[in-house]
Amino acid sequence: MSKNILIVNGHPDKESYNFALAEAYKNGASSTDAVVKEIVIRDLEFNPNLAFGYRKRTELEPDLLEAQEKLKWADHIVWIYPVWWGSVPAIMKGFFDRVLLPGFAFKKREGSLWWDKLLPGKSSRIICTLDQPPLFYKYINGGPTHFAVRKMTLNFIGIKKVNITSIGPLRLSSDKFRAGWIQKIENLGKSLK
Repeated sequence: MSKNILIVNGHPDKESYNFALAEAYKNGASSTDAVVKEIVIRDLEFNPNLAFGYRKRTELEPDLLEAQEKLKWADHIVWIYPVWWGSVPAIMKGFFDRVLLPGFAFKKREGSLWWDKLLPGKSSRIICTLDQPPLFYKYINGGPTHFAVRKMTLNFIGIKKVNITSIGPLRLSSDKFRAGWIQKIENLGKSLK
């Protein structure tokens, strides 16, 4: 049985190394019997501002409705983004805010602090680029994006198995370093992990 793979690219610049990483993963996964779909957040037409929080519903734009369908469809979701200021790019945060809504990604229980996770049974891979060594980011700076995306976002909505690939330092890296990572990410795609 083939696996449904969704690649979500959160970098706002189509000339970025993150786009090359997304293409590498796609090439690897496409060489298997997997079905591969993509969401390129920068290409979506939507307002990233959740203007009223959860107090008042903001109608979803067609691109966000389609994104929700792809997220439901996927068995494995690959998130690719740069770490900026210890977080994801603003457009990606807006995507999370607007798409992972109550009733779609989770449901708060009446009179309780607990919630139901509405996207269980999926796995995820985070591929992020850094301008510092990954071990420095994780152990000295506490890996804030890793915690926020894995624990506070994906685990919150039911995605329990989340692996992280951190690539850095990207700034001042050599062509050999970047090419090596492109090959590693293509191999990850081939293994559907």
